[in-house]
Amino acid sequence: MSRNITSTAVMLVLLVTCSVVMKESNAHPCSSTFFSSLIQLIPCRASVSPFSPMPPSEACCASIKALGQSCLCVLVNGPPISGVDRNMALQLPDKCTANFEPCEFGT
Repeated sequence: MSRNITSTAVMLVLLVTCSVVMKESNAHPCSSTFFSSLIQLIPCRASVSPFSPMPPSEACCASIKALGQSCLCVLVNGPPISGVDRNMALQLPDKCTANFEPCEFGT
């Protein structure tokens, strides 16, 4: 029973987050929604975990490069993501030799 409540709560948070970010995304060059960008970065989860980070895998680096700098910035400037250290996420492009410009905060 508590798992259903937890799943429902997580889904509700994601829906609210997506709707807020989608309103703000009109002025941003990222063509993906917050949620789809987040899904694309699942291979990087172990690399942005604050408790036991791992070096980014080839799949993670491929995802970072495919996602692009503008969408990564949408993620790190968006609402908090449970289990994701934003500073570690910002280091992924360098670790993956993606040559992205730094994200501007508050945009």
